[in-house]
Amino acid sequence: MNASELDRRVQVLRRTEVGRSPLNAPIYEWNNLGKPISARRSDVSDVEKAGIWGVRALLVTRFVIRSTPFARQIRHDDQLLHGGLIFNITGIKEVAQERAFLEVTAQTAGVK
Repeated sequence: MNASELDRRVQVLRRTEVGRSPLNAPIYEWNNLGKPISARRSDVSDVEKAGIWGVRALLVTRFVIRSTPFARQIRHDDQLLHGGLIFNITGIKEVAQERAFLEVTAQTAGVK
């Protein structure tokens, strides 16, 4: 893999607590974390998705990003914004044999 394959832009979102409800439950707001970053996007096939996640109306995508100090701070409870869709992160791992990249698996129920 090389950097020229990172042809998409994704925005990392992180939630912050902004207050409490009358029942003392936390109220969260999602904010941009850093600037948009370059990524390669590959959607998971229906066959693979059915085998792992079951038959559900989900769009499961793998984003490959450059492994930078910023990227290594991305957490499983963060989200990615891409193409008008918000993706919940379900996994983060180093790309095999190429520690220069991270693979972020994420899913969204919204299909545009």
